[in-house]
Amino acid sequence: MDVFALFSIFIAGLVLGIPVAVTLGVSSLVYLLLAGIPPVVMPQKMYAGMDVFVLLSIPGFILAGNLMNRGGITGRIIRFANALVGWIRGGLGLTNIAASMLFGGITGTAVADAASIGGVMIPGMKKAGYPADFSAAVTAASSTVGPIIPPSVPMIIVGALSGISVGKMFLAGAVPGILMGLAMMVTAYVISARRGFPRQPWQGWAEVARSFGGAIWALAMTGLIIWGLLSGLATPTETAIVASVYALFVGAVIYRELPLRAVPSILVDSGVSAAGILALVGFANVFGWILVAERIPQAIADAVLSLTDNRLLVILIINILLLFVGMFMETIAALIILFVPLLSLAQAVGIDPLHFATFAVLNLMIGLTTPPVGVCLFVCAGIARLPLAPVVRAILPFLLTNIAVLFMVSYIPALATWLPSVLIP
Repeated sequence: MDVFALFSIFIAGLVLGIPVAVTLGVSSLVYLLLAGIPPVVMPQKMYAGMDVFVLLSIPGFILAGNLMNRGGITGRIIRFANALVGWIRGGLGLTNIAASMLFGGITGTAVADAASIGGVMIPGMKKAGYPADFSAAVTAASSTVGPIIPPSVPMIIVGALSGISVGKMFLAGAVPGILMGLAMMVTAYVISARRGFPRQPWQGWAEVARSFGGAIWALAMTGLIIWGLLSGLATPTETAIVASVYALFVGAVIYRELPLRAVPSILVDSGVSAAGILALVGFANVFGWILVAERIPQAIADAVLSLTDNRLLVILIINILLLFVGMFMETIAALIILFVPLLSLAQAVGIDPLHFATFAVLNLMIGLTTPPVGVCLFVCAGIARLPLAPVVRAILPFLLTNIAVLFMVSYIPALATWLPSVLIP
């Protein structure tokens, strides 16, 4: 009865559109009351879930991304991406994807990518003659690359949950992120060629050099983060703080587009965003503790292993489950609740933990662009001033492309594990 109430309230909250953190908190509290467990357990488990040193890097990376975004980063990256690929058929669509790949290496969050790139690219694409639904769809789809290419907030969460090195998690996402971006570029080009979308004239190598010179300081942030982790000179938390100081210096001194009077509001916005994520982490930890207490993860693992212990089939089952969950649940909540039990299942059939963590994150990133809870879909549809339905139809080819890349990464472990094994022996 207690577990029935837990899941009933949780599912009802998702259907009604109540924020996931609130839904997790209310359903967990009702369970505790019905089970006769003192409610004081709730703040204790919330604190235990948030009291992880590596999670301190999340506010730092969010602050660094906001400082760079307000400091002129978006326009410079779009200009550089446009100089590289804008001359190809459907060039602005390709520019959109390339900009997301470059920008995602700074923000680490898909929603920030969708809002920042989409705010510039969607109106620009519409003005250039691209359909509004295609403009919104390509922006939403490409924004999912951001949390896969390092740095990545979901990768930090996974590292905190599993004990896997955050540096290895960052590197494991690099090749899959690039593959996903290139695959979406091919999809965008095929659609553009078939529908006769416009292209821009080649602007010459001089423009490539000039735009690269403008974007180099922004792009160097990713290198700074990776170097800090690989060298062992800084922890992820310390690297995030260094990145924030670097972002402030570049925006205020190099680009001179970040007035110091704007810094307090950026700090407040970043604090609110980070607090929302950590509150979600806390509530999800309570929910996950209840599931463990009720032995639900073990039941899931036993049910799957009773059907098959074939590694290839288990990977397929995990992917189908995560794709389904990603349609209804926010990424971080899904990771905290499902990652540990599914990791146990994966290890039981011989799947490398780093490999599993990579395709699990990739899986849930795709969920950000699937209805009914695809946050990036709502952001881009709002910018394009369209209802959700036409954007969903337009994004289907990109979803199929991303799922194809997901299965490549799922069944070819080296795509995730090779780079970390080379750079972090």
